[in-house]
Amino acid sequence: QVQLLESGGGLVQAGGSLRLSCAASGRIFSINFMGWYRQAPGKQRELVARITPAGSTNYAESVKGRFTISRDNGKNTVYLQMNSLKPEDTAVYYCNVDLLGMPYWGKGTLVTVSS
Repeated sequence: QVQLLESGGGLVQAGGSLRLSCAASGRIFSINFMGWYRQAPGKQRELVARITPAGSTNYAESVKGRFTISRDNGKNTVYLQMNSLKPEDTAVYYCNVDLLGMPYWGKGTLVTVSS
């Protein structure tokens, strides 16, 4: 059993910053990709950013230059630093990890950006 514990969501004004964290625990042997997805009301879940064990990253076009994903392999933790937040970034953010080809999801953390 694998658990993902997310933290760091909240309410922030436009232009502000937040840092999300997601720690994986349980029967973990090897984590491949770690990433963040988000789902805004009435929209489909979309990839925000993803990072490989070696640190290679990819981002959604809408967050490039504003968000930074990082990971601590020793702590099985992935982070998402979000700067210059916009109202359109408002969504539930979900942590996602790939363990030997099996995806696991966190329960989500709400990020609300006020204008």
